[in-house]
Amino acid sequence: MTTVRTTRKLANKPPDLLKTIKRFCIVVVFSIAFAYIEAALVVYLRTIFHPDGFTFPLTSFGINPLWKRLLLTEIGREAATLVLILAAAWLFGRELRQQFAYFLTIFAVWDIFYYVWLKVLINWPNSIMDWDILFLIPAVWAGPVLAPVLISLTLLIFAIVILYRHCCGRPLRATLIDWFGFVLASVVVVVSFCVAGWHIKGPDFRSHFYWLLFGLGHISAIALFLKCLLKSKDV
Repeated sequence: MTTVRTTRKLANKPPDLLKTIKRFCIVVVFSIAFAYIEAALVVYLRTIFHPDGFTFPLTSFGINPLWKRLLLTEIGREAATLVLILAAAWLFGRELRQQFAYFLTIFAVWDIFYYVWLKVLINWPNSIMDWDILFLIPAVWAGPVLAPVLISLTLLIFAIVILYRHCCGRPLRATLIDWFGFVLASVVVVVSFCVAGWHIKGPDFRSHFYWLLFGLGHISAIALFLKCLLKSKDV
């Protein structure tokens, strides 16, 4: 009986917090380096396509054959980037919750430091409200820099909470309905970026980023996360 109890205690022992912190730091360093690669590439692209400066509205976006060819290449690169982030998260994590948390961490730190490196390399953005092309899959995403940075900060907090609770042996639990809610909230945020992306060539482009729509998706995700956290507090 004593042997059985000892085995059960060892099996239920929470992961070592120090090891998780070390792994988390490695993930952050990896993400910062990855962000530099992304920023350096964008510096080259802006030199080629925006020699007079990257400013909205982007009236020349995608209008000549070279643009169209390189846009297809860029879409492929973005897809490859997502594959790399997923692969890295899978390698860093030991089980599904950890892998998901590391995916959020890599994506968030990569996105935030992408703008940090651009500021270092070319002194851009001038303001957190400057607009940027955020993504090209499945359509052009655009919006003020503040919006993706807010999303990334939120994802980073989510990741830290998930990892910490995992270390304490009290994993965050979400139902299928909760996951559906997270997906729906994410879709709302993506739609807010895509709507803005449709109008990047117009002089009134700023009026087409709907903060109310973005906020609805963002706050809904936070509320759902808090709900899951409260549900799991006694686990």
